Amino acid sequence: MAKRAIKHPDKLVSTGSYSAGVVCDGWLFVSGHAAQDMVTGAVVHGTIEEETRLTLAHMGEVLAQAGCTFDDVVKCTCHLADIRDFDRFDLAYREFFTNVRPARTTVQSVIGDGIKVEIDAIARVPRGSDGADGKS
Repeated sequence: MAKRAIKHPDKLVSTGSYSAGVVCDGWLFVSGHAAQDMVTGAVVHGTIEEETRLTLAHMGEVLAQAGCTFDDVVKCTCHLADIRDFDRFDLAYREFFTNVRPARTTVQSVIGDGIKVEIDAIARVPRGSDGADGKS
């Protein structure tokens, strides 16, 4: 059961000792993503809607590198700095998950640097896709 690292194609700076995603046994495990500038690593502050959209756009790049789309995501864990942002977060989130939505846990968490949202995911890699676009 070999595992393979998946990188975000635009990320130029290290923000820790982890892979953006890991493919193993037909599953893609996507690390937590937030609203960050992929070149500098700096947080891109905005409204909860803006940060959610940017976070999920980054996640979409990792999904694509593994041959997946948002339709392949089966589980998300979402951390909100302020749970009172839930309704606005949810409206932006649903823009990316338009078919069968993944199972989801959403909690309030202490997130550093003023980040409003962080999301990780698990996706099933489609049959016939080996994530060949992903770079190790």
